[in-house]
Amino acid sequence: MATTSTSTPSTKYNLRNPLPLSATQEQEVKKIFHKRVRAHCAEEIKAFAQCAVNRTITATWVCRNQRLTMNSCMLAHAKPEEEDRAREEWFATHEERRREKEEELKKVEQRREEIIRMMREDEAKSKGR
Repeated sequence: MATTSTSTPSTKYNLRNPLPLSATQEQEVKKIFHKRVRAHCAEEIKAFAQCAVNRTITATWVCRNQRLTMNSCMLAHAKPEEEDRAREEWFATHEERRREKEEELKKVEQRREEIIRMMREDEAKSKGR
């Protein structure tokens, strides 16, 4: 007697990041990711930048060691795990950014209403003359 196993594969949902991101949001995550990688390699980047000051084409050869050190550092830290951390950071600050955007829109609307009020007052003054 043959038994068939009809176990359903357990679907693993990422509850931390439940939303698919738009292209703009993905760009924001990439910015955070690159910022984090550059922060890890700040010393190496600084060493290369100091070497490359006042050099153009020759920086490629003269600063070769610094460039290779900088690139290897960035490659060492530009891992999927770091991108996941950047994505988590983006989701952690998502509500804060949304709230800031709403506050900015309220301020813009208040300024717009104030300008309209001032224009109407100015119109009323000019008609009363």
